[in-house]
This record gives sequence, C-alpha cells and structure tokens, in this order.
Amino acid sequence: MPYSLVIFDLDGTLANSFPWFKRNLNAVAKRYRFRAVAEEDIEMLRHASTREILDYLEVRWWKIPLIARHMRKLKTAHAASIPLFDGVETMLTTLAAGGIRLALVSSDTEANAREKLGPSAALFSDFDCSASIFGKAQKFRRVVRRARLDPRQAIAIGDETRDIEAARTAGIACGAVTWGYAAPQALIDCKPDLVFTRMNEIAERVLER
Repeated sequence: MPYSLVIFDLDGTLANSFPWFKRNLNAVAKRYRFRAVAEEDIEMLRHASTREILDYLEVRWWKIPLIARHMRKLKTAHAASIPLFDGVETMLTTLAAGGIRLALVSSDTEANAREKLGPSAALFSDFDCSASIFGKAQKFRRVVRRARLDPRQAIAIGDETRDIEAARTAGIACGAVTWGYAAPQALIDCKPDLVFTRMNEIAERVLER
C-alpha cells in the first residue's frame, strides 16, 4: 500500500539540534543532578537505546518531565541557533507536491517547531507536539486517526531507536535517518522499514511507493 502520510520527528531529523544539545546537556545535568557526559562518552551513547541512556546518566524517572520542560524552555530561548538540515525545505516541498500529507510529532512545543520550520510549517497538515519521552506511539495513532487513513498508509520518520519502537507500537511503518542523534548501526539493528542516508532519499523513496 502506498504511503499517504509522513509523520516527521523534528530534532535530529529535520532540525540540526545535536550540536546545541551537546553544548547544553551538562548544564542541565548539573541543575537536575544526573551524570555529566564527557566527550568520549558521546559515541557510546549514540549506540544505546533511550532506556540505556537514561540508566547510564542515572536520571531518576520522576525527573524526566521536569527535565523535558526545562529543555523546551531552553530551545525557545535558543531557537535561532538551531538550523534545519540542508535540503529539508526542498524535500518537504517535493513530498507535498506529490500529494503526501505531512505531520509532525515532536517532544518540542508546536511554537518552537513552527519557528524552526519557518515557511515550511505551512506544508504540514497536523502538529502533535510536547510528546513525553516514551509517548510518541499514542500521538502517532492520533495523527493517523485524524487523517482518516489506514495505518498502513502512514510512515513515521525519526532519528532515534525510540521513534522506531513507537511506530511499531502504533502499527505504522517506520523510517530512520542516519544523520541525527542515534548512530546509524543502532538504527539498522532495529530493522526499520526504510533507512535514509541522504535528505533527498526521503522524497524519492516515499513517492516511488
């Protein structure tokens, strides 16, 4: 069945926020008293699952919503310093011109997402934001239901292993980009339906379905 709906993640997929994240993580770690990350730890953590990362950082589960809210506020203050990846606007325009509906599910706020996307935000028919760290599956289901589509017509595209897990839980296809937070091999090991190594591959491979 061809895809009619693409649900994008934002950070690490459309927005190049990983450098910003690395610059700010240890200040957040100090504020919320979890383990700071050394430069030599980063590649190891890119190969870990979200639960493994939280365990390694010794983040107490009850603190996760507090940390997420704080990170959203920081992103609001620094939104101008978080660019889109090269080719995002062209890729989104190509999908929309090909009749594909676009939606965004993100842990960031809708206001931040719209600011980062700029004029490309107008191409999206649905935003479901402020997702909890393991809350994307419910949002995927909600977006598909609002679009009145068979779940088999939807694909979620993200850059973390939890995005793949959430898509599977929601009963939709999953695509992984290799330029974001998780290491490419960590994503491949999760066996997503599609793996994208270049931005322009997204439109090419979705439309050829």
